[in-house]
Amino acid sequence: MRSGACLSLSIFLLVRCFDKFNNFMLVFSFGVLYTMKMKTNFNFKSEENTSVKYILRLFLPLCMIFLLMTGCHTAYAGEEGTLSVVTTVFPPYDFAWEITNGVEGVSVTQLLRPGMESHTFDPTPADMLTVEHCDVFIYTGGESDAWVDTLLDAVNNPDMRVIRMIECVDHVENMPSHMEHDHDHQHDADHVEYDEHVWTHPQNAIRICESIAKTLCDIDHAHADMYESNLAVYTDKLWELDRTIAETVSEAERNTLIFGDHFPFSYLCKGYGISYRAAFSGCAAESEVSARTLASLIDQIKAENIPVVCKIELSNAKVATAISEQTGAEIQMLHSCHNRTAKEAKAGKTYLDLMYENVNVLRIALGKKDQES
Repeated sequence: MRSGACLSLSIFLLVRCFDKFNNFMLVFSFGVLYTMKMKTNFNFKSEENTSVKYILRLFLPLCMIFLLMTGCHTAYAGEEGTLSVVTTVFPPYDFAWEITNGVEGVSVTQLLRPGMESHTFDPTPADMLTVEHCDVFIYTGGESDAWVDTLLDAVNNPDMRVIRMIECVDHVENMPSHMEHDHDHQHDADHVEYDEHVWTHPQNAIRICESIAKTLCDIDHAHADMYESNLAVYTDKLWELDRTIAETVSEAERNTLIFGDHFPFSYLCKGYGISYRAAFSGCAAESEVSARTLASLIDQIKAENIPVVCKIELSNAKVATAISEQTGAEIQMLHSCHNRTAKEAKAGKTYLDLMYENVNVLRIALGKKDQES
């Protein structure tokens, strides 16, 4: 778990404990201060009170921090009668919004703010309190969510339903990003790393939506018909997206995507039979591509006249730019949908919007076969 998440979890647990003793500690804190003042006839300018002055300088801020933390618990408790759905990343947030659309008394919250990089996200204590007081919590469930598993062990909400998206689908392993590997980048044979971006294939999105709808129906029987109706409408749209992608790939002139970036599309590519080469496997922590890999990607683009090099959202496009400069390939973005930029969120972009933009990129990158006369 990252250090920021550890600190937030520690504060969250303190809030949980202190909340039970809020009134006692409030009286105790001011009682200590008053006693110290009375016993010393306290004067900050007096040199006789130097030791007490340092104690108060330490104690007063701690009291203020404590009182602010204990006040947070009420702020994040949620309104009585509201069904609260909380997600870590964007896709389940959008799915839950579609399924609960039109149902009164339901709130849907995404912890990851627009523009934030999910793989370096550290939740705040307020985020953790939001999770503890929700009715349904949805997260990916992969290695990058280690902080979630620790948090769930600590929360005190036995009625909370938890959905791990990676358990809704058949797992796909992160495959090697390129055929030539440096020795220091060999995969550990004893460690299997699965792609966490399960929603990049629409059929997986359907399975996740079905799990969300079933969970909501189980805990909110009064609105079950609405959840099921919304699910039916939305899954029809997802099936249409699935057919569109399949058709695009079947009509394509070529079958290879080149990524000058990390590669979060194992489910998409395996599901539709697209081959790929990438600078990095999955969303590995690597940020510097090897000269051998870079040269190999450039050579393949030149040899096969591949017109596009892909990058992902929220990327600095450093590697893709280097490849583009050497080959003339156009840089295009394939969106993993993990999170939206602030601009995309302001525009109200949905999962379907972003995926259809990906379809347009696939048409450019893969081309289209010449029509037979």
